[in-house]
Amino acid sequence: MLASTAGALVDTAVLGRHATATLAAFALTMAVYTPATATVAGALRGVMPFTAAHDDDPDALLPVVRDGLWLAIATGLLGALAVAGVPLIGLASGVPHRTLSELGVFPHLMAASVLVASVGNAATATLVGLGRSGLVMRAGMSGTAAAVVLSPALVNGVGPLDGLGLPGAGIAMLTAAAISAAVAHTGLRRCAVLAGRPLGPGTPRVRAVVALAGIGLPLAATVLIKFAVLGVLAVAAARIDPVHAAAHSISVSLTGLVFTAAVAVGQATIPLVAPHLKAKDVRGVRAAVRAGAVTALGAVLLIGGVLAVLRVPVLSLFTHDAAARDQILALLPLVLLVVVTDALQAVFGFGLVAIRDTVPSLLAFAVCYGLLALAAVPLTARGGLTALWLALLGANTLLVVGQATFFHRRSGRLGVPGPGTD
Repeated sequence: MLASTAGALVDTAVLGRHATATLAAFALTMAVYTPATATVAGALRGVMPFTAAHDDDPDALLPVVRDGLWLAIATGLLGALAVAGVPLIGLASGVPHRTLSELGVFPHLMAASVLVASVGNAATATLVGLGRSGLVMRAGMSGTAAAVVLSPALVNGVGPLDGLGLPGAGIAMLTAAAISAAVAHTGLRRCAVLAGRPLGPGTPRVRAVVALAGIGLPLAATVLIKFAVLGVLAVAAARIDPVHAAAHSISVSLTGLVFTAAVAVGQATIPLVAPHLKAKDVRGVRAAVRAGAVTALGAVLLIGGVLAVLRVPVLSLFTHDAAARDQILALLPLVLLVVVTDALQAVFGFGLVAIRDTVPSLLAFAVCYGLLALAAVPLTARGGLTALWLALLGANTLLVVGQATFFHRRSGRLGVPGPGTD
């Protein structure tokens, strides 16, 4: 996940050096592409607990794999349609004609990338559920390596060959997604539990796909809520001045980088919960999720500590504006607290995924981030970025309480708690 994040930064850097108008067109498309792919990935996380439940039963696992592939195709097509509509979205939003004219075929290439990535996510979600994270890493690293090599070559050209500009970036990202998906599906086919079995989608089992969607779609909606409210926060910061807007944007990028570790740990918790879930062992389920919370907290504190120590050279990679750097440095302790609370709520949220009960997470996000969205602009007008990030910290803290409470109550319904159960 960290490698994929770094790979995305390469495209931004390459296009920024190519032309400002090109980078603007790229940013417009990514403003739709990023939430679209995140939403699809969120929906497919609903496959993980079903996969983990059948990790030793190939006859029961195979239909789940096929149903997950159909869910990936359905959600991927919806995401692809949204990305293909970027020119219309930009036109309706009043984006300058110069930026729209730079788009060309890029949105269509990225729409294809959404669909390909969704098919790849179906495989990686299954692999995570089976506890085969090494294969997931191999797939992600393969795609990232392809993007790092192809993006500069196709955008700027190599030797006597002219670069393709923005379409080159689209081809590079589509190729990287295809390579990552191919490696993931190859790894899935080689898993002992599925060896020799046909993993094509087959005939769709509508009811089974709907059952998977019932777990995955609340997760997808949760992702959309988070992206939408973060957009509101960006607007609130932009209303102050460009320096504060830049400082906020960089701070959000840093939190996203650190938060990736918590998401990885949360997903890895799901197959650890599965055996206890089968046995209706409430104590074991809760212990596995608590272990995930401790691990995620340790990972976030480690990465955050490195960031705090190397804050000056790290920030110099993002901006040369001294005023923006000073603003970020002042916010850094608050930013790290926001990441810590976000990490904890995420792990308890994945605990709910593991027990196949994702609607409470959606409700918690709708309430906490809904209140944050309403308060963001007036709070920022009164107290600047500090007030905005304090509000975000408050919302995340409420989410920790809400997610942990929901998980504790819902996990208690799994069976009769044993002696010493919390």
